[in-house]
Amino acid sequence: MLEKIDQMEQFEDLLNNKPTFFFLKHSLTCPISQAAYKEYEKFSEENNETPTYYLAVQDARSLSNSIAEKFQIKHESPQAILFKNTEPVWNASHWKITRQSLTNAVSENV
Repeated sequence: MLEKIDQMEQFEDLLNNKPTFFFLKHSLTCPISQAAYKEYEKFSEENNETPTYYLAVQDARSLSNSIAEKFQIKHESPQAILFKNTEPVWNASHWKITRQSLTNAVSENV
């Protein structure tokens, strides 16, 4: 199940309490982002063992920027990031965000 995160405190809680999770930066107005969100949603429905979270860039720009700065990952939207033990171990953007690429990322990094 997808859960929306829009505060830094919520994100820090994920880092501190979830050993592995996916995070998607998503634009509410971009068709490419909408397609990536649908792929992310499919992945989430099929893979309950990997928690999935997202933010809407328009609603949480400061959080999106903070994540980019803290982890030195250039901001893109859409952008999926797999975190393991508080660190990003994989990320992809735009058309590279597919149900299959997300599944592969988990199998290769967890």
